[in-house]
Amino acid sequence: MFIKELFLFSLLCLAALAEKARYDSYPVYKVIPQTEEQIKLLLKFEDVSDSVILLHGAHQVGESINVVVAPHKVPDFLQTLRQKGVFPELIEKNFQSHIDEESRYSVARGRSFYGWKQYYDLEATYEFLRETAKKYPNIVELVQGGKSYEGRDILGVKLSYKAGNKAIVLEGGIHSREWISPATVTYILNQLLTSENAATRQIAENFDWYFFPNTNPDGYVYTHKTNRMWRKTRSQNGICYGADPNRNWDLAWNTVGTSSLPCSDTYAGKSAESEVEVKSFVAFLKTLKGKIELYISFHSFSQLLLFPYGYTSKAPSNYNDLKRIGDVAANALAQRYGTKYTVGDIYHTIYPASGSSIDYVNGALDVPLTYCYELRPRSGGMDGFMLPAEQIIPTGEETLDSLTAMINEAVKLKYFQK
Repeated sequence: MFIKELFLFSLLCLAALAEKARYDSYPVYKVIPQTEEQIKLLLKFEDVSDSVILLHGAHQVGESINVVVAPHKVPDFLQTLRQKGVFPELIEKNFQSHIDEESRYSVARGRSFYGWKQYYDLEATYEFLRETAKKYPNIVELVQGGKSYEGRDILGVKLSYKAGNKAIVLEGGIHSREWISPATVTYILNQLLTSENAATRQIAENFDWYFFPNTNPDGYVYTHKTNRMWRKTRSQNGICYGADPNRNWDLAWNTVGTSSLPCSDTYAGKSAESEVEVKSFVAFLKTLKGKIELYISFHSFSQLLLFPYGYTSKAPSNYNDLKRIGDVAANALAQRYGTKYTVGDIYHTIYPASGSSIDYVNGALDVPLTYCYELRPRSGGMDGFMLPAEQIIPTGEETLDSLTAMINEAVKLKYFQK
């Protein structure tokens, strides 16, 4: 009887393992497109097949892009690119080895103490938020920013030392594979509660803060349990799943930098706010309309500090202020570790993209200051979305330095007026 039970248990374990996406023998190629036509070709590969994954968006001529290719797709991938004058360079034979290394050394196991030396799953992060609210009952309260397709809460906390402050919202994890994003949001939350640094105390106590580490909770769970490289939500669209929740907001929806193909990583969804994560989070933000002065979305990677707009080349009315504040913030960020960020509007600095959160919050909710941090690293390499865990704290430290400088410069320019 024992042998039979053991056999059945083994089968269940194998079935569970089989359900997890693996990238064994998936090679990684470095590609440098030299024309706009070649860029469009790379994007078309990604649109029509999940057998080709761009580890960095293909958007600028001459920019190096690392591409993961399924073994069966390699011949067609290489032949098609070579016919168009693109000659990929093999830089890695087995992409799975990097995912395995991250799993061994960077991902927390069990319910250990919540810190910033490893990456944590959704439940551990939510438990941290709950425990923080219990520990600081007069300062921190749990808030629900919405719901997910699979019924999970978009859980956040409000940090407020006194009534009447203008609000700052930090949005993390909208792209689920970008694990450094929620880690940075929770790091900043913890520092605003525990740091004795005078500059940190100043910003902590004079603004109302809203922290949402995981605004795409289903996708984040999926990256931990099933497919580390998953980016989208988990809604069902025929034979494909999910939409890009940072292309689904209702401002110039699906006009540029998006895909109408459900299998694409940049699929904009069936309609604006078709994703319940976006629709319900927008409903929450609308309850704060008139209170929010600064909204920040955290992504990775590229080391960019971006501001509106992405859907048009037209500059926002306060472009000069946004650029000045961004430059001050980037300079402050570089002081601690020498990390260099590029500052500019989305459209010209990275690529045209419509339906993003910071464009919507700026344009539809009239929040004057909206930014997106594309965190470490600068280029993909083999790190990219799998930033080593030893860089979580340095990333958090320099980002908090930057955020402090950003707020102080905004105050000088007469933002945050009550």
